[in-house]
Amino acid sequence: MGDDVAVLEDEIQAYDDGTVARIRVLDVPESGRFPAGIKYAFHYGEAGAGEPIVRFDNHHGPHELHIAGQVLEIEFPGLRALYRAWRAALPPEKRADW
Repeated sequence: MGDDVAVLEDEIQAYDDGTVARIRVLDVPESGRFPAGIKYAFHYGEAGAGEPIVRFDNHHGPHELHIAGQVLEIEFPGLRALYRAWRAALPPEKRADW
């Protein structure tokens, strides 16, 4: 990471069933790819799997929802709204960790 990138949030939780939940939010320079100056991922999936169970991110620029093996471009309602949607998609017994 360059000096112009700051980690705002980086939390991970590994579960006994082999799944992993992670939130990562970076402050990045504003650009055409990241006009808001934020790069984020809200991830839940099998550890080491190629496809997440559910993931919201903008790693490639567009805001995306990854679910059921599909990638859907979404509107960006803000980090708080995406966090709430991601948390609601977690299995109920794992929501308390977040």
